[in-house]
Amino acid sequence: QLVSTDRKIIRDILISKSREVAANLGLEIIDVQVKRIDLPSEVSSSVYLRMEAERERVAREFRSQGSEAAERIRADADRQRVVTLANAYKEAEKLRGEGDARSAEIYAKAYTEDPEFYSFYRSLNAYRQTFNKPDQMLVIDPESDFFRYFKSQK
Repeated sequence: QLVSTDRKIIRDILISKSREVAANLGLEIIDVQVKRIDLPSEVSSSVYLRMEAERERVAREFRSQGSEAAERIRADADRQRVVTLANAYKEAEKLRGEGDARSAEIYAKAYTEDPEFYSFYRSLNAYRQTFNKPDQMLVIDPESDFFRYFKSQK
């Protein structure tokens, strides 16, 4: 009780008890201060173990609070990551769409200016992609429209 209770209560009890004895001796007790508490060794080890258990409990509580805060921070960071990636993907798709629209506009303009050249250019690209791989075989009718520019010699 000396270790765990309020010291003022102990002080008041000691003063009231010692005033009775001191009055018989002609003394007046004004104040009492506890300077040191010596406990028996079996009690001392028990007190130490209780103090250690209490400190361990407090440490576990702090660790638990720290883990909870860390988990909250991780969850928030993950959420921000997802939001950032979604926004970046949205912006990339928007830019890609704008680029495709601009490309289609340029192709349409080129096609309307010279449809024959545009058709020839697209055929060249098709030839390049088709004949770029030497290990592939192409089975196609030589009279097909695919070879139109190979046949014409204007």
